Amino acid sequence: MRAVIQRAKNASVTVEGQITREIDSGLVVLLGVTHEDTEEDAKYLANKIINLRIFEDEQEKMNLSLKDVAGKILSISQFTLYGDTRKGRRPNFMAAAKPDKANELYEAFNTLVVQEGIEVETGAFGEMMDVQLNNVGPVTLILDSKER
Repeated sequence: MRAVIQRAKNASVTVEGQITREIDSGLVVLLGVTHEDTEEDAKYLANKIINLRIFEDEQEKMNLSLKDVAGKILSISQFTLYGDTRKGRRPNFMAAAKPDKANELYEAFNTLVVQEGIEVETGAFGEMMDVQLNNVGPVTLILDSKER
């Protein structure tokens, strides 16, 4: 599984012209699933993301985690994280998991985060979405469960 995480002052997702979900402070997580991924990958990323010390403390050092700051997550399924652009000009998405498996692991990730006491808002799986955020820092990180 791959995740692009962005520290956000606020963020929202819009589907068909309507804001469907929003958070005030926390992380936007764009989550991609590939064929070999399992629930272990979801567990690894959920634990890593909520415990990463990427929020500033009183001395403006990144020493606090999402748990420490009582932040929220806006979780967006993002199959394009497995786009292959090495050949031609159109990305190939063959490495992205099929929708059934991708949705199952996306939901597993969200459930694992909620079980740790973090509020999660989600996009609409498989739908065209507009995602807006105010990236603080900016802080943006890429995580891959296969690169432990």
